[in-house]
Amino acid sequence: MRGLWEGLMGTVMTREEVVRFLHTEFPEINYDGPIYKLDHVGENEVVVRLSAGARHLRPGGTVSGPSMMALADLAAYTVILAHIGPIALAVTTNLNINFLRKPEPGDLLATGHLLKLGKRLAVTECTITSAGDDEIVAHATATYSIPPR
Repeated sequence: MRGLWEGLMGTVMTREEVVRFLHTEFPEINYDGPIYKLDHVGENEVVVRLSAGARHLRPGGTVSGPSMMALADLAAYTVILAHIGPIALAVTTNLNINFLRKPEPGDLLATGHLLKLGKRLAVTECTITSAGDDEIVAHATATYSIPPR
């Protein structure tokens, strides 16, 4: 793993390393089956997939807001981890989300980007789309507090 300053300029963890870290540190996100999947880790970007099933739906058959918020938060966390390394205690300090369209049941894709990565705070944005459709169903921004190293 590279040093702190190198990490601030590029990815530190590969997709496989982030997946392994999440499996070890946060096994509860997929405790009853593989619901979340990390599809891609790249420079300042991740793509996280939610396979939205019956428990993620609200009345009317659309994916619920809390499910999309959890997906956006996970995308923010993973894009930060990929760039700072395995820091389990990085925590959300703010999450804002705008729901733009009602997504149908099925896979949702959250594309998370780093907007700012400092020593103590990271700011991200996330767009959520339905798999196979480019229309944005939700847009979120999140700020994370990074513990001192």
